[in-house]
Amino acid sequence: MSDTHLLVQTTCPDIESARELAATLLDLGLASCINLVPGIESHYNWEGERKSGTEILLLIKTAAQSYGALQNAITDNHPYELPEVIAVPINAGLPAYLQWVSDSVTTSTDPVTDTSQR
Repeated sequence: MSDTHLLVQTTCPDIESARELAATLLDLGLASCINLVPGIESHYNWEGERKSGTEILLLIKTAAQSYGALQNAITDNHPYELPEVIAVPINAGLPAYLQWVSDSVTTSTDPVTDTSQR
């Protein structure tokens, strides 16, 4: 069992911005692995209008203590005005894989800042 790891997801409008964001997060040491899943069809309400579009889903594996810095890096480098950033605890996993996640992520204790003003 593990409560020290997170699976964080966000979406990008195209493969180029998804690759750029993934590279930034890896270069900053905030993620161990990021999967890019193309062809996600999203439907949502935005500013009073129904919208839909194709997006790239990013599945980001990280250490829980790095979440604040990861969230800030996503919002600072994301092409969307209000990006999806959702973190789900990883409750269990292959112990060796989870150790690799821990070893691959730079430990950060940066607090999560209020991003509602971004």
